[in-house]
Amino acid sequence: MRRFDYARTSRAGEAVDLVAGEPAGAFVAGGTDLLNLMKDGAEAHDLVVDINDLPLADVEVAGDAGRERLRIGALARLADVAAHPRVSRELPVLAQALLATASPQVRNMATVGGNLLQRTRCWYFRDPGFACNKREPGSGCPARDGQNRWHAILGGSDHCIAVHPSDLAVALRALDATVHTLGPRGRRAIPIGDLHREPGSAPERETALRHGELITAVEVPLPRRGTRSGYLKVRDRATFEFAVVSIAAVLRGEGRMVRDIALAFGGIATRPWRSAEAEDALRGRRLTDETVAAAGRALVADARPRAHNAFKVELVQRALHELIGTLGDGR
Repeated sequence: MRRFDYARTSRAGEAVDLVAGEPAGAFVAGGTDLLNLMKDGAEAHDLVVDINDLPLADVEVAGDAGRERLRIGALARLADVAAHPRVSRELPVLAQALLATASPQVRNMATVGGNLLQRTRCWYFRDPGFACNKREPGSGCPARDGQNRWHAILGGSDHCIAVHPSDLAVALRALDATVHTLGPRGRRAIPIGDLHREPGSAPERETALRHGELITAVEVPLPRRGTRSGYLKVRDRATFEFAVVSIAAVLRGEGRMVRDIALAFGGIATRPWRSAEAEDALRGRRLTDETVAAAGRALVADARPRAHNAFKVELVQRALHELIGTLGDGR
């Protein structure tokens, strides 16, 4: 790890100015990802600005009855959000995704903002001994023909097939959350679906954030009465493991009749993946083995599996059947 300067501030505007003024500057909060990136040599920074003193850790409900939304400060710790009574009671998909993240120790340190911006665990990216277009644009993507069991079957390109790792981001994608930021050009509200980018020809640009732009909060609409939701994570071990396949579902209906549904997926794509095709296959229909199977086929219709990850095509369809079946039974 190379030497770097360290600064700490309790003012968001000052933190933004400090990082924006240093091309190799970065924010740090829980540090559960950034420090590993720097130690591994995947990232190098001349300035690290500690933002833990910023007043951005509250979790509160705002808005009028019937249009309430949960505002989660970017520095709220994952464990605290999962334990919030409105989250556990009204947003099980969010609580379950948070509790499936990493380990209790990490959840006590990691922040909402940092979790959304964590970088892929692709071993070619994390090891400077390999070429990687994310780390060094134009150097190549050895994952395409290498060990790619963990890699994407959707949203990839000839330049990158690395999977986005966040469980939280998948749940927020299904909940149509909004990300609030403060940057050198002022404040922005970014729909969660616009935050993360597909790699295309520029895989080094992973989000819509500009340099020096700081996530300050995430807002989640609280669901209407009768909404059911859940998160299913398939992984190689029970804790401290990233998803091989994950699904967030938010369903509104009567019995097994679906009035509306949102489906988001992790472990299979280069960013948190929302499938309008799978949703359309279920919306306005009864939940049956046939309709859920049709939704699964629609999801993977454009999949591009590689040598070691073709099993994900079937696995994600089986996982969808399990989760939708559970929600359809009212559980």
